[in-house]
Amino acid sequence: MTGLRVRGMSYEDRLHAADLVVRPGETVGLVGPNGSGKTTLLRCVYGTLAPTGGHALLDGADLRAMGPRERARRVATVPQESSAEFELTVRELVALGRSPHKRFWEGDSAADLARADAALTRVGIADLAERPYPGLSGGERQRALVARALVQEPELLVLDEPTNHLDIRYQLEILSLVRHLGTGNLLALHDLTLAGAYCDRLYVLKGGRILAEGTPAEVLTPALLHEVYGVEAEVIPHPRTGSPLVVYLTAPAPRPAVERDLSVM
Repeated sequence: MTGLRVRGMSYEDRLHAADLVVRPGETVGLVGPNGSGKTTLLRCVYGTLAPTGGHALLDGADLRAMGPRERARRVATVPQESSAEFELTVRELVALGRSPHKRFWEGDSAADLARADAALTRVGIADLAERPYPGLSGGERQRALVARALVQEPELLVLDEPTNHLDIRYQLEILSLVRHLGTGNLLALHDLTLAGAYCDRLYVLKGGRILAEGTPAEVLTPALLHEVYGVEAEVIPHPRTGSPLVVYLTAPAPRPAVERDLSVM
């Protein structure tokens, strides 16, 4: 198996000829400032955007050429934001992850619900199974969406800021869980220290272009952080794990306020 290979992926003026690889069982992170193209790249991979150039291959098969059901059997996504308008219980929402594996008229079987309950336990919200999904907090909804992705049993898991709205305990638990699923994982993260701790490799984006790729230790350097984020930082190894810890020393100077010409008032 070759995993995911993205070649020359472009989308309008937001993403430019991106090349990327996620091997089976590997966790790969996308990092970069807001507007750098991380979400656009993920959306091109999982199919909500049609790239204007390039393609994404999963084990040699073009994801764009797959039908929605086949793609959903092989790729699960956890988007940055999701609608909370549908009136489903948390268990019913999570069980929807089995839909690509069933005929459209089939309801939830006992096995489907058992998978949903097991996934809810893994993400720490088994006690919320009968709660209405719209009534959950942002962090609880995020964990429910991860559980739904687990129930899909995909080859590739794509996550856009999966730790948004989560307190630190669940940030660590979700990323540890993702890392040990055995799937290929592609995720966008803002927290560089978390990215360094839980990703095997990182791709750094700025202005829709990939500037660097490598292990966290290779990529998270003071020089690169200054180039990409405009900040001064030190990168030191974690005392136990050796993963890079990013310590920010300075922030960019604030932009000067526009002076008002009081003579015309």
